[in-house]
Parts: sequence; C-alpha cells; structure tokens
Amino acid sequence: MIHVHGSEPDYRLQVGEYATNELIFERNRDLEKQVFDRTKELHEEKQKSDTLLLNILPEKVAEELKLKGTADAKLYSHVTVLFTDFKDFTVMCEHLTPHEIVSELHECFKAFDNIMEKNNIEKIKTIGDGYLAVSGLPLPNPDHAKQAVHAALEIRDYIRQRRALHGDKCFDIRIGVHSGEVVAGIVGIKKFAYDIWGDTVNTASRMEQNCEVGKVNISETTFALIKDHFDCQYRGEIDAKHKGKLNMYFAENKG
Repeated sequence: MIHVHGSEPDYRLQVGEYATNELIFERNRDLEKQVFDRTKELHEEKQKSDTLLLNILPEKVAEELKLKGTADAKLYSHVTVLFTDFKDFTVMCEHLTPHEIVSELHECFKAFDNIMEKNNIEKIKTIGDGYLAVSGLPLPNPDHAKQAVHAALEIRDYIRQRRALHGDKCFDIRIGVHSGEVVAGIVGIKKFAYDIWGDTVNTASRMEQNCEVGKVNISETTFALIKDHFDCQYRGEIDAKHKGKLNMYFAENKG
C-alpha cells in the first residue's frame, strides 16, 4: 500500500488552533465584562451626580446647566415667597448644647423639606435658623399662593405638635408670606447656589418679622389671591421696617 505524506490531518496543529481560539474567546469575554462593569459604574456615578445636583437646583435649572454649562437668570412675575424664623433662637442656644441645637434644626428643616416637596414648593436655602422657599418657579403654578399658605400652616402645625411632645427644648416659629415677582438664578462658581432676589423676598421677610409666634402672617397681595380658600383675620396697617405701613392678615385653615 502506498502512503502519501500529508494526506492525514495534523492533530497537533488543530489542538494548537483550538487552544488559541479558546484563549481569544476568554480574553474577549473578560474585556466585555470589564466594559460592562465600567459602563455600569459610570452610570451609577452619573446617577449620584444627578441626584446631588437636584439637591442643589430645581430640575429644570439642573437640566439647563448640564446642557449649556450655564443657567440664565429669569424673572418670575407670579410667585409666593415663604419665610420662617424661630423665636428667640439666640437666647435658646445659650441653654442648649451644640448637639441639641444642630439636632433640633435638622429635625425641623427635614420636616419643612418634606412639606415643601409635598406642596410642590421650591426650597431655596436656610439662613441660620431661617428657612426660605418659593412657590411658582421654575415652572409656573396658578395656585402658587394657595400652596404656599397651605405649606406655611402645615409648618406651623408641625411645630405646635413638636412642642406639645417635647416641650420648651423645641423652637417656636413665626412665618411670613408675600406674593409678587422675583429674579432667580445661580450665583458663584464654587459651592454655587440657586437663589432669589427682589422686593418680594424683602416683604416676605417683613411679614415674618411682624408676625406673632405660632401664626402665619400674609400680605395684602397674598390675601387677595387666597381669601376664598382660607379664613383670614385682618390685622390693620402695621409699620414694617423700610417699607412703611402695610396691611397684614393672619391666615388659618377654614373651620
């Protein structure tokens, strides 16, 4: 029988090719896993960054900032500003430990944040023991005054309940509300902040300063917008610092 060299397959070569292909397959699989893991990690980091940004800015403003790198200041003609302040905060701090002060502020402001979110109101900032929020921006809201007064009364009731449970170690509160126009935008490049400016903010502060403890004091402008939805007690003209005499009202929920 004649044997022709090379007519039979070289099994060693086939085994070598198989091992090489298997190695390539495993390396591709490892690379695909690395890409998948890295993509997942980047997605999670983006979610964290977006969440952090939304804790600082309204969603619409955050989206504009991500898209353009800047966010334009805007005039909002129909909003309602809510300002709160704790009575005798400085005096109370003399009788509380630093931990007690910070803990109480945290509990109160955490509750205020939840009330703002529930009522579709934008928290702007805390200023020491003061809390500033605005209803009606960045998205227009025809019920801005109604929702702001409702939130103010919820805050007042929360503080009443807290004091009933925990006594004099809890703060008491004054709340002022005024409606009008504001300019809103981002200031700074480090630790930047979304803020509002204008006479409406100043007047809301005057409403708070001239409020009685445990009350919600509203301006005549706000009263005109919400009078059919709340019980309001006219207080008369009251002299407000740098503003002259202003008509003021105490607002309460209906009967």
